[in-house]
Amino acid sequence: MRFDEAYSGNVFIGSSPDLDRAQTVLFGMPMDWTVSFRPGSRFGPKRIREASLVLEEFSPYLRRDLSELTYYDAGDIPLPFGNAEKSVSEIGAFVEKVLQQKKMPLGIGGEHLVTWPVVREVHKYHKKLAVIHLDAHADLRTDYEGEILSHATPLRKIAQLLGPDNVYQFGIRSGTREEFEYAEGENVHFHPFEVLRPLRGVLPELKGRPVYVTVDIDVLDPAYAPGTGTPEPGGISSSELLAAIHAIARSSGVEVVGADLVEVAPAYDPTEQTPVVAAKVIREMLLGFSR
Repeated sequence: MRFDEAYSGNVFIGSSPDLDRAQTVLFGMPMDWTVSFRPGSRFGPKRIREASLVLEEFSPYLRRDLSELTYYDAGDIPLPFGNAEKSVSEIGAFVEKVLQQKKMPLGIGGEHLVTWPVVREVHKYHKKLAVIHLDAHADLRTDYEGEILSHATPLRKIAQLLGPDNVYQFGIRSGTREEFEYAEGENVHFHPFEVLRPLRGVLPELKGRPVYVTVDIDVLDPAYAPGTGTPEPGGISSSELLAAIHAIARSSGVEVVGADLVEVAPAYDPTEQTPVVAAKVIREMLLGFSR
């Protein structure tokens, strides 16, 4: 599959048609086959792209403009409706092609299970990979109601692949007793409830390491992002999420080699503030993380 075969017709603000020169490839993963509460995140990538049109290409935070980098929006990966196993395989195959061309993958979900095949492929190229995970939910279950491929399991799979001590979790405020005990007993860098303060504290430890960043939009309090499948009260503000992205981007020696933002479900937010804040976070990721 070529990148342009995944093209969905609408692109994120500032994207370039020049794949050869692009440092980063943006792509959608429109999957919500395993959600446990409210479906609809498969419509997130398209709506986030549309919402990006409200933004400027210039970031006053990073003092950079999207015109200063070349990134390619490949559109949405065609995924077989309802088939989680094949969808995971298709995502992995697509990301492998991105990495073969020495480009950084930046994905838009879709449910959080889509992170698993991306990290699995990135790890093949970066053996000392660490994962920074911002989320309301631990996602450390071995299965959800008997299903091992679930949006409740990706970080457990990632921890088993990389080793728990290479997983850094922030903002977690929901999970089973077993998940919390696993995180605390298996040396996951587990920072429940908070994001910015503990994140700033651990970034020096990641100097010289390749890092993958995954953001579940429900790390935000539902007041800031009601359009998500599993909202969880008690979250952070959009300002703090942006500050966390900027802290990673500005951290000396930390090389981001891949990233994603997931779990935007537009139907539950008629105000459209959720896709707008997601688009802004993606803009900051593009400007802050692209080589």
